[in-house]
Amino acid sequence: MIEGLAHIAEDWSTALAIVAHPDDLEYGAAAAIARWTGQGKRITYCLATSGEAGIDGMPPEKARPLRERKQRDAAAIVGVETVEFLGHQDGVVEYGLPLRRDLARAIRRHRPDVVLTGNFHQFWPGGFLNQADHMAVGRAAVDAVRDAANRWVFRELLDEGLEPWQGVRMLLVGGSAEARHAVDVSDHFETGLRSLRAHAAYLAGLGDGPMSDLSEFLTTMAKETGQQLGCGYAVAFEQLDV
Repeated sequence: MIEGLAHIAEDWSTALAIVAHPDDLEYGAAAAIARWTGQGKRITYCLATSGEAGIDGMPPEKARPLRERKQRDAAAIVGVETVEFLGHQDGVVEYGLPLRRDLARAIRRHRPDVVLTGNFHQFWPGGFLNQADHMAVGRAAVDAVRDAANRWVFRELLDEGLEPWQGVRMLLVGGSAEARHAVDVSDHFETGLRSLRAHAAYLAGLGDGPMSDLSEFLTTMAKETGQQLGCGYAVAFEQLDV
């Protein structure tokens, strides 16, 4: 990120958040979502997988319902009522037409003004290597916005009664090193932390690695972003205008 981040426009009313796994939105974006739902905006979550391969000590068939339940709990904390899971296999999500079709279908059903997604670049800020599912889902979300708007792409969606949706104004990409915009979450930062802590079983499985002290990690990141935006705490996004 560069100094002097711009404020994200908030003259919109609905958003669809598309990510790969439960907990992806809780690493920062959830605080912004809490702000927006507090303004009366309607936010919907759409997850490509159920995160069933994310807990090393728990087989996927047991992890799936647990992680879905915890994601719904986390969403409720920030004012999100609708959480959908598309059923793609965790860890091996493939970028391609089936994923683009599923996401275009979701966009046509929910008809959002804004689409939120996760970092689809190869690296995280700081040079850390990104994970394959994140890259596949983020790229597909960007392409699905155009797919959803084009009547002649995925024509089978018309047979499902889903007319094209050309109303997406912008995409907001969380966790991107290309972020140049941000939102003030000073009044909602603690709510975002609580939403992340709802994923207790997953977080416990991370052990004593760099994510073990989540409060310190997220606080440092939000404070540094807030300094660039001119507030206490902020969350940054790469903004792609449509």
